[in-house]
Amino acid sequence: MKDDRFALVLRGLAKSFDGKVAVGGVDLDVPAGSFYGLLGPNGAGKTTTLSMAVGLLRPDHGQAWVLGHDIWADPIQAKRLFGVLPDGVRLFDRLSGAELLAYHGLLRGMDPAVVDQRAQELLDVLALADAGQTLVVDYSAGMKKKIGLACALLHAPRLLVLDEPFEAVDPVAAALIRDILQRYVVGGGTVIFSSHVMEVVERLCSHVAILAGGVIKRVGTLADVRGERSLEDVFVEVVGGRTATGEELAWL
Repeated sequence: MKDDRFALVLRGLAKSFDGKVAVGGVDLDVPAGSFYGLLGPNGAGKTTTLSMAVGLLRPDHGQAWVLGHDIWADPIQAKRLFGVLPDGVRLFDRLSGAELLAYHGLLRGMDPAVVDQRAQELLDVLALADAGQTLVVDYSAGMKKKIGLACALLHAPRLLVLDEPFEAVDPVAAALIRDILQRYVVGGGTVIFSSHVMEVVERLCSHVAILAGGVIKRVGTLADVRGERSLEDVFVEVVGGRTATGEELAWL
């Protein structure tokens, strides 16, 4: 599906595990140049959806296109165009940060001199240069998120697909990651990330989709989805939270 208006297009993505539906047919259009938030409670299917979208998990049904390239029919070209920060930051963590970036760059066939230059710049900007020869396995959770983001950015992709990039990250690291992602979008890139933190999504996103029970429940620009209410109120209403009446837990 070639359409320059969209960086990522999903049609009918579906996945079940042991007979239980995790994602039940997701359709999504991510406009090029947008900052897109995929919202949902734990277990909503966000990780499964993004994993299928980038070719890490084969769907039972459906298709995904990255900048016009089918992720399953043309995976090599599609994967050149995006960077991904997957759930759990699966890394070759018995390497230092610099070694890990060099490994990623060489796997992608990048020029070694370009890899060295970009790796040093990324380590400096992400405040990881001082880690020196410390192995990634010994990094803090926030540092692992940052080196994972560096790996995703190394080849200068046009699309970033990030699964919970702010989870387990301290406020300083979170602010740094936000600044880098905002700069990336201003420069013409597209970001889609999953989260259940309303404040982050409201601060960053131009577009939002709310996923619950493996199905998109609400989608559109942030203004359209939110209306005159807070995003948190809309989210809670859509996913069916706040069922307590005040009489429960009276013993507290």
